[in-house]
Amino acid sequence: MVDTHETAPVTIGPDTKVTLHFSLALEDGSVVDSNFSGKPATFVVGDGSLLNGFESALFGLSAGDEVVLEIGPEQGFGPHNPNNIQRFSKGDFLKGGADDVQLEPGLMLSFADASQAELPGVVVEIDEEHVMVDFNHPLAGHQITFAVKILDVMPAVTH
Repeated sequence: MVDTHETAPVTIGPDTKVTLHFSLALEDGSVVDSNFSGKPATFVVGDGSLLNGFESALFGLSAGDEVVLEIGPEQGFGPHNPNNIQRFSKGDFLKGGADDVQLEPGLMLSFADASQAELPGVVVEIDEEHVMVDFNHPLAGHQITFAVKILDVMPAVTH
């Protein structure tokens, strides 16, 4: 006897391992990250590789699916928070030696937070006495176009 029942494809959800190609683009269409021309990414749902909003947008998809999803700031990198822009004295950056930082807008600097964890910040404004640093994620406040091609979905092996 021949079994004519096809098994349903595994769909993305909790406890699944996903292999995919993806790209992230801003509202103006500029691509900020993509692996379509390289090695695909593999992750287990819930392992922290993807933000929850990006993961949950993939739920229900299966191998072979290609979709373009719009991810708003609330589900993506968060809204831009003006409280995350801090003002520092310009003197905090000047040591008076050869290792002085050349301050300019767009420069990314690494700071240590209260628990000594690394915290990146981007210089957004400089005047004679102060430096304004933005600690928001660079993609905060943006609508992200998330294009994906699902290559494989399988149950995650848990130990």
